[in-house]
Amino acid sequence: MTYHPKSDFLRVMIERGFLADCTDYQALDEAFVKGAATGGVVPGYIGFDATATSLHVGSLIQIMMLRWLQATGGKPIVLMGGGTTKVGDPSFRAEERPLLTESQIDSNIAGIRRAFSPYVRFGEGPTDAIMVNNAEWLDGLNYLGFLRDIGRHFSVNRMLSFDSVKSRLDREQSLSFLEFNYMILQAYDFLELNRRYGCLLQMGGSDQWGNIVNGVDLTRRVIDAEVYGLTSPLLTTSDGRKMGKSAQGAIWLNGDLLSPYEFWQFWRNTTDADVGRFLKLYTELPLAECDRLGALAGSEVNAAKVVLANAVTTLLHGADAAVAAEATARAVFEQGGTGEDLPTLHLGSADVAEGISVAQLFVRSGLAKSGKDAKRLIAEGGARLNDAVVLDAGRMLGAGDLADPVKLTAGRKRHALVVLG
Repeated sequence: MTYHPKSDFLRVMIERGFLADCTDYQALDEAFVKGAATGGVVPGYIGFDATATSLHVGSLIQIMMLRWLQATGGKPIVLMGGGTTKVGDPSFRAEERPLLTESQIDSNIAGIRRAFSPYVRFGEGPTDAIMVNNAEWLDGLNYLGFLRDIGRHFSVNRMLSFDSVKSRLDREQSLSFLEFNYMILQAYDFLELNRRYGCLLQMGGSDQWGNIVNGVDLTRRVIDAEVYGLTSPLLTTSDGRKMGKSAQGAIWLNGDLLSPYEFWQFWRNTTDADVGRFLKLYTELPLAECDRLGALAGSEVNAAKVVLANAVTTLLHGADAAVAAEATARAVFEQGGTGEDLPTLHLGSADVAEGISVAQLFVRSGLAKSGKDAKRLIAEGGARLNDAVVLDAGRMLGAGDLADPVKLTAGRKRHALVVLG
């Protein structure tokens, strides 16, 4: 990136590694500078479809972009896709998303809403964030009117050329007409947000570039307004894993789906090569400190990982949760204890009336995906019960064996408690 921005927002996006591409760097930069000089604000939005009851870490880069937008004087708009979720974004997917009912979508939106409050300030002020639902304008669209007024601005030839669609067709995988409409609806969202809230900026992951450009073009064609698009890189970890996923599944942001301790552990287990980059993206530590911590090597990098885990966990769950998670980790790893905040499997007397196998405990606690996975873990010597290696996957435990809490360990870093009663 050779552009040298004048605005705080674009400077942060570039220096901290958030920026992949922008439709017009200079014009967007000038919009922020003008807003700062005249007391105005630049409203910007990111859309989130309601496909689950929580967002996961893969969405955290976008949430942090909204946080920085607000911190640098902009106005964040969190757009919930109550309407577009009924269609499903086909971008770079191999198959169509399962269709959700309206009640499922509403329930998911209620769950997702909770993830934003720690990161952005909602309210009525000029830079306070707002949350809106695109079902407000999409649900009531007149189909013929929409085709005539909006659809005529879209070239099918151009739509087929976007990577998100082209990659699906090149693999000869079906793309339904329902999904093909998604990019038109997303473009219309930008137009509608500009009309209603003066929104000037749409942000998203780089897989959304085609959809964002469509929205910029549509808004210019229909109401002759200049708006801008900005994308972040699609993150993978240095070992090639998709950000937000782990061997155990999604790293959810909602505490009822993933405990603060497990969230903390995810960041503590960051690979050495990712520490500096993740400090810049997911914390607000000064750049110089991010660079210093990211340059640590050998055993010293573990201290940097703790700083990362504490900072990210504090932003989402609060400082007390971060302190408790670090204390639990220290008890587990350094002192051989059980720790109070480990993920816990609660069993009733009926669960152990006829005994329960060690393999079942690893599955039910979430440390193994299946019985087969648990048996492989045990066969390879990676399973421990109260710090003793488990040798027999079929070993049965009864109420007497579980009278006191039992600590399960998978590998070196994943732990859970089993409590009876």
